[in-house]
Amino acid sequence: MARNYYDILGIKLDASEKEIRQAFRRLARKHHPDVNPGDKAAEAAFKEINEAHEVLSNPENRKKYDRFGENWKHADQFTQSNGGHGGGNFVWTNEGDPSSRMGSPHLDDILGDFMGGRGFGRTATTSRRRVRLERAVEVTLEEAFAGTTRVVQMGNGLQGGGRRLEVKIPAGVDNGSRIRVRSEGTSSGEDLYLVVSVLPHPRFERRGNDLYTKMNVPLVDAVLGGEVEVSTLTDKVLLKIPPETQNGRSFRLTGKGIPRLDSPQTRGSIFVAAQISIPSNLSEREKELFQELRSLSDNKE
Repeated sequence: MARNYYDILGIKLDASEKEIRQAFRRLARKHHPDVNPGDKAAEAAFKEINEAHEVLSNPENRKKYDRFGENWKHADQFTQSNGGHGGGNFVWTNEGDPSSRMGSPHLDDILGDFMGGRGFGRTATTSRRRVRLERAVEVTLEEAFAGTTRVVQMGNGLQGGGRRLEVKIPAGVDNGSRIRVRSEGTSSGEDLYLVVSVLPHPRFERRGNDLYTKMNVPLVDAVLGGEVEVSTLTDKVLLKIPPETQNGRSFRLTGKGIPRLDSPQTRGSIFVAAQISIPSNLSEREKELFQELRSLSDNKE
């Protein structure tokens, strides 16, 4: 399945034309073949970036893409076959692939609608399907770690009104995770999915279920050893620094990362990179000690 154009440009679903243009220029400079001669991966990325920009920078094509995903080119045909039904701010997706972030109607569904349900041997009854809708939702890293809830309005797609439902977002969700909003007892014919986007965090970078961060280590602790306090998403731990720790050395805090979506009891790790802090505003005595240290180092050579 093709990658989502918004993900390719690294922008949000509600990005402005200016943000789309800025993202395209930044990525195009980075992956341009002239900058990366002979790099096939960069060349492929550059083509993806161009394709995404061409669609999302065109307001009309962007509307079609937001509704129909990678089959946006068939939007007019699909709209006609469904009697011109719209979907508000939702994204229409197919019934087949629950793992797709932005799915779209299968080609056989479109042809089946044109042929009154006779396409590919299906009857008019079997060609009817529930409407699958998607709505973007943002969560913080802390919410992705512990789980959270969101209140959504059902019935905005094909019918007015509807009811409000509280939806549980489980621990471990990541960018692109999809949560089904179950609405048993309603006859709206809509299946609503929340598509999760995890907001950036000021201290942690997430990679799968692992988190990466940096910590300042005083020079004296890096040389002689010591302990440094590290904040996780839930508590603070004392990390033992061995003597002669080098700048950039990584330490692993097992079980302090993000829970696995399919096994919340299992968590990833936090990887902490040491950043050695050079002291400033030294006293005269401290400077003398560093001079002595320099002399000792020179004598070793």
